[in-house]
Amino acid sequence: MATKEKNFWILLIFLLSGLVIGGLLGELANRVSGLWWLSYGQEFGLSSPVSLDLSILRISFSFMIRINIASIIGMIIAIIWYRKI
Repeated sequence: MATKEKNFWILLIFLLSGLVIGGLLGELANRVSGLWWLSYGQEFGLSSPVSLDLSILRISFSFMIRINIASIIGMIIAIIWYRKI
């Protein structure tokens, strides 16, 4: 049952769930000798936290993303699954 209007938020939820589940499976596949390539990936973001010191309040910002092959496959599966809905 495909609708003509698809919600952007549902697509975002599908993509994030594919990213998280694929990343988790990629990390688990790292322990299996034949599936090591699923955990191959790149990490990017702020490696050291950025601090904002306001004398009475100190706030630290840090953001890091790790994408591996399994998370990319998970996102592709999520897009295919979204298009079938």
